Amino acid sequence: MLRALSRPLVAGVERFMPGAFVFAVVLSVIVAVLALIFGDVGPVELTLAWGDGLAGLLDFMTQVALVLLLGYTLATTRQVKAALVRVAEVPRSPRAAYVFVALIASLASLISFGLGLVVGGVIALEVGRAARRRGTPLHYPLLVASAYSGFVVWHMGYSATGPLAAATPGSFVEEAIGRTIPITETVFSLWNLIAIAVTVAAILGTVALLTPKGDDRIVELPDRMVEEEDEDAAPAPPSTPAERLEASRLITLVPAVALLGYLVVYFVQEGFDLTLDIVNWSFLAAILLLVRGPRELSDLVGGAVRTVGEVLLQYPLYAGIIGMMTASGLAAQLSGFFTTVAGPGTLGVLAFLSAGLLNMFVPSGGGQFAVQAPIFLDAANSIGVDPAVITMAIAYGDQWTNLVQPFWAVPLLAVAGLGVRDIFGFTAITFLVSGLVFGGTLLVLGAG
Repeated sequence: MLRALSRPLVAGVERFMPGAFVFAVVLSVIVAVLALIFGDVGPVELTLAWGDGLAGLLDFMTQVALVLLLGYTLATTRQVKAALVRVAEVPRSPRAAYVFVALIASLASLISFGLGLVVGGVIALEVGRAARRRGTPLHYPLLVASAYSGFVVWHMGYSATGPLAAATPGSFVEEAIGRTIPITETVFSLWNLIAIAVTVAAILGTVALLTPKGDDRIVELPDRMVEEEDEDAAPAPPSTPAERLEASRLITLVPAVALLGYLVVYFVQEGFDLTLDIVNWSFLAAILLLVRGPRELSDLVGGAVRTVGEVLLQYPLYAGIIGMMTASGLAAQLSGFFTTVAGPGTLGVLAFLSAGLLNMFVPSGGGQFAVQAPIFLDAANSIGVDPAVITMAIAYGDQWTNLVQPFWAVPLLAVAGLGVRDIFGFTAITFLVSGLVFGGTLLVLGAG
């Protein structure tokens, strides 16, 4: 049934789905039109809201850009890349390959959304290469779609921007409810951990069922992607004092040790209290420990910048959308509609659906959380709903519709060498399946 449903979806997406930047521009125009029709602003005010919004989340954008940049850099270090190449030989059948890629991408996404996107692209590419060497036909678009489907759990893990914002002292969440929400009540709660396990199992089962059979079309790894780059060649020996410093491991070990010392002191004093900054510094410490020296670090970061550049280019456009939706009142109207029809048992599900819908226009976990959380947390406080549940409901909605929104697919696709239209017919299926899991989880929590 799932395979039959995927065929028209794949064909439709391949024909009509625009590129990620085009999608962002078109979405900006749609939001502007809706704001003028249903909002409380005129053309001049809306233009100013859009322009001011472009820079309205610079602090957060810097933090998120670092998560993505450092996650990519960590995934492309020699040690991590070599490990991914080795494990790519594990799956020996097509079905096992799709399941394996989805599992690895899920685990990496739970560590960091940046790491998950890049590891997902790399493991899909390496499994595709291993299959070509063995002569095993694999449908490469499904392989990459399996990797991106694993990304659907990122907002339940270590780099969850919404829950991390809620746990950060001085945040808008603390202003809204008078306290922070510790990460132990959200990401590391028992019910969220169970939801992670069920979601990952559902994704793995789905991609297994989508495995092509019989006369189904197989599009193998493109020839241009088969050749592996020789990234382990020894660099030329340094010949000048400046070059020796650039090749010195000591230069990167000093800040690495300092960062580790800071992290140890922080966790001793604060407990396991994560923020976006702490996540970033932990990744940076790992990178500095793994690289040979400043020269290798510069090369890795340069590769990361090239790959995530399109994401960073789109980010101001989505920040502008946030500005228009906030200034015109569209975001408040959308969230407010759901809160007016919600009761204690359904507020979580409606927060999830609202977040999923808003994420199509504002695909920023933290930016979207900043818009929605105060509204829903206020409603939760008035009807006695656990704010931790609402926090994760918004996180679930944000990560859910990423499967049919191209913004975050860009870095993974850049590594894998495909476009959004190649995979979104398949991720539309995993979108439906994961939505049932998230909605079911929140209904059970509401009933309890």
